[in-house]
Amino acid sequence: MINGGHLDRLGRQVTLRQVDDDNWRAVADVAPTDDQRRFVAALGARYLLLSTRSEVWTSLAVYADEAVVGHVMWGVDDDGSHWIGGMLIDAAEQGRGVGRATVQTLAPWLAARDGKPSVRLSYHPDNTPAATLYESLGFHPTGAVDDDELIAERMP
Repeated sequence: MINGGHLDRLGRQVTLRQVDDDNWRAVADVAPTDDQRRFVAALGARYLLLSTRSEVWTSLAVYADEAVVGHVMWGVDDDGSHWIGGMLIDAAEQGRGVGRATVQTLAPWLAARDGKPSVRLSYHPDNTPAATLYESLGFHPTGAVDDDELIAERMP
């Protein structure tokens, strides 16, 4: 379990946990709001499949107290940078600070790994809520683009 000590706006402890036999169905069923589907997968199942079919990504269940409320994955690029990807917070949990607490938990954990790597993520330029969130957490666009998404980086 990764616990950065962050709470959502309801006072629930947000933690990141391994996807396992007990929680994978709840993670697979995580769905964003309808307007977010042009930026992220329609269900957490897509990201789970990606992480099982790829050697790059590792999926994590996002918990608020003891309830699965989202999905996030992390990976390591060829240059050693660590990435946050596939963050999906369930529509019923939107606006409660779960996404913020997820990034606040995962980014320092990644940055503390061997070699103190930079931490990167990407987002669609039209996704202004994501841009605002990530910038407020210290991520800055690098000027690079990958698959029509802006790459942002947070230095250790």
